[in-house]
Amino acid sequence: MKKKMLLMAAALLLTVSASAQFHEGKGYIGASLTGLNLNYNGNDGFNFGLEAKGGYLLADNLMALGMFSYNHNGNDAVADHFTLGVGGRYYIIQNGLYLGVNAKWIHANHNYNDIMPGVEVGYAFFINRSVTIEPAVYYDQSFRKHSDYSTIGLKVGIGIYLFDD
Repeated sequence: MKKKMLLMAAALLLTVSASAQFHEGKGYIGASLTGLNLNYNGNDGFNFGLEAKGGYLLADNLMALGMFSYNHNGNDAVADHFTLGVGGRYYIIQNGLYLGVNAKWIHANHNYNDIMPGVEVGYAFFINRSVTIEPAVYYDQSFRKHSDYSTIGLKVGIGIYLFDD
């Protein structure tokens, strides 16, 4: 009985501490590691990517994001590419579960350009008051060639929620 009560109290504390993080006016800095064969599309070989994000909570539970990423791709036709994008997150419940939408412009050598809208579902797991580990599942839809470049994958990131306190 004591274990159940202690476990319930710990869960309540985690939920309460997380709920304070998604209030209007907070800043956000994040970085993600993608690839390492954790994504799939019809045209890639070895794939590795790094993504940097910056954001701001416009309202409670609603974040606007800007992002930049670099991806190394083993396919000679596409090769390495850079991405610039904007997006948003909505924190569904106060414990950190979120839905995200974005639009990315991708540029690679060999005159490859693509616009890719995407969606993601993730979780902001708080390590302490402001630092999170953020696993997410994502899907990016290619306008250039759906079967070769649309991507479904998994990414793991670290986020830092900046406070104005």
